[in-house]
Amino acid sequence: MLTVIERRQKIVEETNELGKVDVFELAKKYLVSTVTIRNDLNGLDKKGLIVRSRGGAVIYNRTTKELSIKEKHCEHLVVKQKLAIVAASLVNDGESIILDSGTTTEEIAKQLQNYKNLIVMTNGLNVASELVVGEENEVMVTGGTLRQKSLSFSGPQAEASLENLYFDKLFLGVDGVDEKAGLTTYFAQEANLNRMMCKISREVIVITDSSKFKRKGFYVIRSLDAIDTLITDSRIPQSYKDYLENKDVKLIIVPHPDD
Repeated sequence: MLTVIERRQKIVEETNELGKVDVFELAKKYLVSTVTIRNDLNGLDKKGLIVRSRGGAVIYNRTTKELSIKEKHCEHLVVKQKLAIVAASLVNDGESIILDSGTTTEEIAKQLQNYKNLIVMTNGLNVASELVVGEENEVMVTGGTLRQKSLSFSGPQAEASLENLYFDKLFLGVDGVDEKAGLTTYFAQEANLNRMMCKISREVIVITDSSKFKRKGFYVIRSLDAIDTLITDSRIPQSYKDYLENKDVKLIIVPHPDD
């Protein structure tokens, strides 16, 4: 029988080799309970050796690491501000829109303060705080369970708040964009809410800086060819330009400030 330290080392090695591991398979392999394995995975996640996921864990690297809202705000800020200006130009007075949670959509919210008669729904606490400045617009917040790390609401209550509603446009931020995996995020409940947002919006507009391409979060929101518009910067890989053109997805490219 392996010691706790030996078992956890084996789990890290297996996760790095396979990319992901499953709680039940590990319990069977190491002849321990699923509760013990979950404790192992939680402990390894806290040490930054793996990333905990539903039913198991995935390999820890820069792609799977979820940044805090403060870290995300600092990343590629100038690019996000430029993307936000372009995104806001697609909004017309009197429209109903959804702004997903995130730092890029927070920048869009800052651009909407002088618009009139908008109905803006968001699941981002940071986004809502920027929207309240525009007195001419109606601001709606989904409610639900707040994740402090991302300042985003999700869960059944958030999903229920969107029932029987329909919006002109959704501005969706993502953690990863991949041709095969599609649009992805790190958190299951946020992915569920994002999928619902897509279904109740006439137009789905994804806004992301080019660093998100070829990244994959663990949870899929929607396939890349099932969106209407993608706004990004000029460092988008050529293969994605070709893919989006072939799928008739409108691509808006903003010059990268360092090019």
